[in-house]
Amino acid sequence: MSLDVSPALLEQAERGEVDEAEFVDCVRTSLPYAWELISSLVAQLKVDGGDFADNVVPPPDEQARGQLLRALASDAMRGALQRHFGVRLAFQNCHRVAVFPLDSSADPTYARFTSVRAQLLNQSPELRDC
Repeated sequence: MSLDVSPALLEQAERGEVDEAEFVDCVRTSLPYAWELISSLVAQLKVDGGDFADNVVPPPDEQARGQLLRALASDAMRGALQRHFGVRLAFQNCHRVAVFPLDSSADPTYARFTSVRAQLLNQSPELRDC
């Protein structure tokens, strides 16, 4: 299971009304490694400025890697995280998460980061197990 969903949140979904803040909190508590990594990158972007902040350190274990995959492969979770933090997220190689500001100033850098070329250049034998 991707998320640890409380009975109350499940009831909301069954009624058709889901509070996004409660959903984001569910993601935070269910996927703590992914949450902490994204939170730290958002803080780094705010402090350092620039076009983006990214993580190049592989997760410490498969459980952490799985959290990143679940958070960023789900359109619903990824979208909610982007709205919550006010950033655009990008993802490569099962661990390289990057956060970009929403304004258009970072568009060229975002386009390069998410390009086919960048994906290919970010390959290495150490990352083939992901």
